Parts: sequence; C-alpha cells; structure tokens
Amino acid sequence: MKTAIILLVVAVLAGCGTPRTINGKHHDTVGLLSDESERDPCVRYKTIVGNAVWGTILFGTVAAPVYFFGFSLYEPVGAKSCDKGTT
Repeated sequence: MKTAIILLVVAVLAGCGTPRTINGKHHDTVGLLSDESERDPCVRYKTIVGNAVWGTILFGTVAAPVYFFGFSLYEPVGAKSCDKGTT
C-alpha cells in the first residue's frame, strides 16, 4: 500500500513544469494556446513530457488536455542568445 501511494505521488508530480527566473525576469510555463507575448524569444523552452503524457491519458476529460497542451506544455530552461533589436 505504501509503495502504491509513493508511485501515485511520483506520477502526479512528474507532469509538473517549473517556472524560472531567467535574466532577471520570471517566466511561466507556456503552451499551444498561450499568448505569444508570454513566450520570450530569448529563452529556451523544452517540452514537459509528463504533461504531454497526462494530457494524452486524460484526453476524454476535455479540461485536462486543454490545460496541459494549451497552457503548460513547455517550460523555460535557460537563456539563449538573441539579438536585442528583434521582437
């Protein structure tokens, strides 16, 4: 029973994205429905595999995939070089 609870907690937390502060600015997770202004062109993002899996598993619920794919599919991981003159 204890093992099942631990596995459940690990599975739930595996899908979490982590907001980060990069170059002095706070960046939240973004997704396919996020406003373009939320995605900084000078920040590298990576896919949150756990959220993609949960969005697929919970596809029948409608609300879960909208959240996972729409607003929490990518997390900021670091700065990338970019020209400060472009937007």
